[in-house]
Formats: sequence, structure tokens, C-alpha cells
Amino acid sequence: MMKTGKQRFVILLLSAGLMLSGCSGKSAQEQVESGQAAEAAHEHGHQTQLSNGDIQEATSSIDELPTFLKSQTSELQTIYALSAQVSDVLKYIPCYCGCGDSASHESNLNCFIDEIQEDGTVVWDDHGTRCGVCLDIAVESAKMSSEGMSLTDIRNAIDEKYSTGYAKPTPTPMPPAES
Repeated sequence: MMKTGKQRFVILLLSAGLMLSGCSGKSAQEQVESGQAAEAAHEHGHQTQLSNGDIQEATSSIDELPTFLKSQTSELQTIYALSAQVSDVLKYIPCYCGCGDSASHESNLNCFIDEIQEDGTVVWDDHGTRCGVCLDIAVESAKMSSEGMSLTDIRNAIDEKYSTGYAKPTPTPMPPAES
């Protein structure tokens, strides 16, 4: 996938400036107890709160970000937009924050997008708004992709970096063999 100069700049800027580690912010339970998640779901009828506390919201396309991002930083909104642009990469990249067990995620993509339906509808997930590991992996993967690395090389680099000192990876399939 060819990247424009602006996209490369954003990827490099985010990768240089993103210094988050671990899932952070209020836990899903704290959000539920404080009423924030329930209030958001009530305010936006097209949102669904999952049993693990994550909020999912459908939009008509990858170009329309979910409303749960409106109260987030522009950096976080940019990472969500970036995750949609590199969904073909992130679906082969595992996440190492523990979301495979806690949220049944299958790849790093699921931290941001649950699914992209055949009609183009995107079901976004707010898990990534609270987790530095998810954000770091997405930005690093996008950066490597913009530098021309193959899916297999990106996967190997992420696996090598996060295999020690992080949670068990999501059960992510390996990328297809390169021709």
C-alpha cells in the first residue's frame, strides 16, 4: 500500500511521540461504576457495551470515526483512523495486552475495529482508547508497513519485541506466504 507524505509524517510523528505503556486510564469496571460507559451508551443509541466493559459503535465506513472518540485527544483519533487504513496489516499482528483472554480479541486490529462488514460498515471498539500496548503495536506496525516491510517481517518484529514481559498474545493467524 503506497503512503502519501502526509501519512508517513503522521506515522513517524505518532511513533516518535507515543510513549504509553500498558493498559491505562480507568478500568472498564471503574467506568461502569462511575456511570461513564453507561451514560455514553445511553447518549448514543447506536453503541453497545460489551460484558467486558468495551464499547462498540458502528459507522457507515472507515472514513467515519465513532462518536466515542470525540472526547479523546486528536492523537488517539489519528491512531484510530490509522488502524482503519492499515487494517490489512493489523489483522495479522497479535496484541500483547491480554485482550485475547479479557475481550476475545483475535488480533491488534480488534482493539480498534471489531469488524468491517461487506457493505463497508465498520464496527469500532473502544478498547484501544485505554491501552498503551494496543496503541504502540498499531503505530509501530503502521510505521514498519510505511517503510515497506513485509507482513511477515512486521509480525516477526512485533512478536520479538513483545514476547517477553507482556501478556499472552492474541491467537492471530500468520500472514499468508509471500509470493
